[in-house]
Amino acid sequence: MVFMVNLLDRTRPTVAEPQALERMDVSDRRAIVARVRKLSPGLSDSDVFVSSLRGGRSEAQNRLAGLKPREYGSTRNHLDGAVSRLSPYIRHGVINAADVRDHALDVSDAKAAEKFIQQLTWRDYWQRLYKEFPQNIWQDVEPYKTGFASTDYSRDLPRDIMDGATGVACIDQFISELIETGYLHNHARLYLAGYICHWRRVQWQAGARWFLTHLLDGDPASNNLSWQWVASTFSHKPYYFNLENVSKFSGSNIDTSAENNVPLSGSYEALYARLFPNLDPRQ
Repeated sequence: MVFMVNLLDRTRPTVAEPQALERMDVSDRRAIVARVRKLSPGLSDSDVFVSSLRGGRSEAQNRLAGLKPREYGSTRNHLDGAVSRLSPYIRHGVINAADVRDHALDVSDAKAAEKFIQQLTWRDYWQRLYKEFPQNIWQDVEPYKTGFASTDYSRDLPRDIMDGATGVACIDQFISELIETGYLHNHARLYLAGYICHWRRVQWQAGARWFLTHLLDGDPASNNLSWQWVASTFSHKPYYFNLENVSKFSGSNIDTSAENNVPLSGSYEALYARLFPNLDPRQ
């Protein structure tokens, strides 16, 4: 209304003079961290971790130069596999996915680069879905296929999960890595999402929101639609796992001992019966 009155009165609204941006010495990392904290009034006092991941075009180019598509294809599911860790740079526009694809094809033949390029394709797919169906980013695309209704799931993330104090050793280690580094291997993300949705029966939206507050590469498309895939609201079945699977892909740095990960222990059949008691095990 005020804007319309101004037009009718042929007067110009008052516009504040833009303030000059404060130039910083980008080599002084501590000063940058202090400046970002100052510009982040909603930052929790307990959030004291600063990721060791460095930004910038030169860092992105260095990581791109170290890309090994063939090794990625054979080790990508392992937490210590030859993943590129380029996702934060793609997410923030430092480098684009097309350049990454072209480089992969320059240093490797198409067959060897296939698995890596498939991951770039998934990223593009999520973005296209977001553009076409933006309402699906925070709403269930389909009902849960777990034998439970969405109302059976908690809307809030439990405090012990946010604090990394679940008592499940490998889960707590993944949470610590997420909070302290702003990054998680994709397989660890699946483990965490599966645990939150199916072991703790929390709505995927709560977990997706939590991830977005920590992940340096987090974006609503890839993040939220992947959470829905785990939850089964964007897939034909829920994603779950057992301790044996975590042990197979986690390496020696993750505690996968049975005594420290009791809720994850058991065969897939036993866990299915425990997590989804309303479903027919033959499905």
